[in-house]
Amino acid sequence: MIISMNKANKGLKSTVSIIIPNYNGINFINECLDSLEKQDSFFEVIIVDNGSNDGSVDFIRENYPEYNLIENQENLGFSKAVNQGLKLVATDYVFILNNDVVLERDCINNLLNCIQSDDNIFAVASKMIQYDNKCKLDDAGDEYTLLGWTRKVGDGKSINLYNDKRETFSACAGAAIYRRNVFDSIGFFDENFFAYMEDVDISYRAKIHGYKCIYCPDAIVYHHGSGTTGSRYNEFKIGLAARNNIYVAYKNMPWPQFYLNIVFLLLGFFIKYLFFIRRGQGKFYLEGLKEGFNSLDKVEKITYKSSNLVNYFKIEWILIRNTFKIVY
Repeated sequence: MIISMNKANKGLKSTVSIIIPNYNGINFINECLDSLEKQDSFFEVIIVDNGSNDGSVDFIRENYPEYNLIENQENLGFSKAVNQGLKLVATDYVFILNNDVVLERDCINNLLNCIQSDDNIFAVASKMIQYDNKCKLDDAGDEYTLLGWTRKVGDGKSINLYNDKRETFSACAGAAIYRRNVFDSIGFFDENFFAYMEDVDISYRAKIHGYKCIYCPDAIVYHHGSGTTGSRYNEFKIGLAARNNIYVAYKNMPWPQFYLNIVFLLLGFFIKYLFFIRRGQGKFYLEGLKEGFNSLDKVEKITYKSSNLVNYFKIEWILIRNTFKIVY
């Protein structure tokens, strides 16, 4: 299968492949792809469509014929779509991009400069700004806690904050670059997740193997937010996120660590349940938790290796630290 270059750099050797999952993204995809055309970098583009019926596939074919378009007949989920693209990639780096994200000029170059600065970096998170309110941040790196919660750092805060490069637990896969060969060691995105938390899971696995994730404030993007699912809190998203929160902890923690943290995890699930009850959406969250606990046989636990023992201790400390940051 041939993967095409961007128009500006057609014929030049690329250093990064861009994978864009698309599902009914007709309202966003044009601005997203237009922002790619303005990047001063060499890249390949793979768009994986998950059975869209809104005309976005025809739009891509007509306006961006140089991009490789994979057409699925149904919505196979974010993880499956990304993995389809990963299997075609021959470049050293992979930039995973949501269809509702618009890139600032030099975004990709800044991500590349960051990830190339240290062979131990697995992923680099961009500085995500709210598309509809460009004075506020959307995400400046993700943190994971003992409570099983993921926190979008900087969400809703001033864009003048978080201007220093730092290590973070994981990168939002809506606009993050990854080192391709690490996937061969830790595995691809877990397709059992379908969508949501799959980026936390992949970064957790990378940390177990000693890799790290970095936040790059110079790589700026604008994010519509929930462009595909429609809203921040809806039945679909609440249920999947609840289920996948259970998957992340169960899958990545060795049994001693899981039992050590189970009280905190259950407390975190209970607090979230109360939160959604107040919103009138408690049943969706509870159904997601039930599905998670009842389907753990689908999830393959990460095999514990004594060579990674130090990394497990480091991760536990990060979870404790991040929990106290939220509480206080």
